[in-house]
Amino acid sequence: MPRVAPITGKSDVPAEHHAVVDGVLKVFGQVRGPFSMLLHSPKLAERMLSIGNFYRDESIVEPKLRSLAILVAARERQGAYVWAAQVNAARRGGVREEAIDLIRKKADPGKFPVEEREIVTYAEQLMRTNRVDQAAFDALAKRYSVQWLVELTAVTNYYGLLCGIVSAFEVPAPPDGDTLPV
Repeated sequence: MPRVAPITGKSDVPAEHHAVVDGVLKVFGQVRGPFSMLLHSPKLAERMLSIGNFYRDESIVEPKLRSLAILVAARERQGAYVWAAQVNAARRGGVREEAIDLIRKKADPGKFPVEEREIVTYAEQLMRTNRVDQAAFDALAKRYSVQWLVELTAVTNYYGLLCGIVSAFEVPAPPDGDTLPV
């Protein structure tokens, strides 16, 4: 049970913020998860939604690779809701089932093919220590552009932030979603 009453629709926010709720509904079809809490601050929710929309519509980091970093962030930040919501998106984006399982189990990144390994290593270091060693940084900087690396770093942290929201407010994961081990 969440620590505060979740926002579930327009009737829960002042009329001047109904457009923000409409934006959430357009993307998710319902108000749920982090946005059920973020909408307690409608202007913040609007900006957070804008960042999410950027990643869905404009990011140069392809969905499959972006999803690897998102899943690592959710796992490392113990974001059960975010994990449950993002596993299916990762599958739709082309992430291999084996990769999802390896991330879920916190497997050694050496078990991933090189392209995945570099992203998993980078995201793990970023989420665990708020730093990335030079070798992990250089591997991605060599393979991709600086813009790509900035966007990957930001999306990893964005989903880490969403995990913090759902964790602090104790928003439960959907009962029918993929679960993280404890």
